[in-house]
Amino acid sequence: MIINNISDLSLQYDEPLGLLRVEWASGDDMRGFRNSAEQLLYLGQQLGVRHLLLNMNTFPDISVYDQVWLGTHWISGLLQMPLERVVLVNHRRRLHNQMAIDSLIAIARPFIRFDIQYFPQPVPGLHWLSDHSSRLPALLAEWDALHGPNSLHGSEAAEYRRLHRPQA
Repeated sequence: MIINNISDLSLQYDEPLGLLRVEWASGDDMRGFRNSAEQLLYLGQQLGVRHLLLNMNTFPDISVYDQVWLGTHWISGLLQMPLERVVLVNHRRRLHNQMAIDSLIAIARPFIRFDIQYFPQPVPGLHWLSDHSSRLPALLAEWDALHGPNSLHGSEAAEYRRLHRPQA
């Protein structure tokens, strides 16, 4: 299910998997970042999200001020969610946000009760989050239907089919 109530974010939720996918949808405009991050926490807590994918490739560089705010205000709310697994999608060339994420994880490490994995692209991360669920092709097709096959990440349904092509 696509969720449209947080304007800065593209969101997709699958209730049976307890999976929430999050991408930034406001380009370089980070003015609504904190408000959207707070709304995301509230949504995640209301839905009881167990599996979370944050696609950091879609976020602009997070300012030092926002990093401090995340560490002092936001991370405690994330830790209250019933998370089991978190995927952070971050390409190795996105060094600024990688360092920001690493510092936040270091601060919260003693309190983190869920598994965190990094992936360079969303599709492999979704596989890991969903334990290769048969629901994944439909989720990817739903995402592609909203964002189009020529979106920032290309056709994820096509990527799924390419990865699962029968071997000759």
